Amino acid sequence: EARGAEVELRIPALIPDDYLPDVHTRLTLYKRISSARDSDELRELQVEMIDRFGLLPDPAKYMFAVAELKLRATALGIRKLDLGETGGRVHFIEKPNVDPMAIIRLIQGQPKLYKMEGPDKLRMALDLPDAPSRVLAAKGILTALQPAA
Repeated sequence: EARGAEVELRIPALIPDDYLPDVHTRLTLYKRISSARDSDELRELQVEMIDRFGLLPDPAKYMFAVAELKLRATALGIRKLDLGETGGRVHFIEKPNVDPMAIIRLIQGQPKLYKMEGPDKLRMALDLPDAPSRVLAAKGILTALQPAA
């Protein structure tokens, strides 16, 4: 699937109008961010935006965090990563590029927090009240699933 992973953290992840009022420039940047191929490209875009428009407001920071999570999730063969206030789930493609032992370790280590839902979904019961906690949890889960080099 060429479109890559969906990442839904239910947080404001966007370029606010009052930070960048020009619609055309905003749309161009959205396009460039969504087509960035790796985290280096995303970092260069952040630097460029800060240069041109000033320090990034939180929603823009979260937008970059989500874009980076998408790249990482796509590489791992994750179809969707969905987190909200009470946790969420990771939905894998049919043959994901994750370490199956990593999933087993999560579930055995913290059975109250992690469990499989069917063959392709990992369910997480986590307390994630706000944007920073969700971004952190998403990064953590992707790191945990990373296949051993």
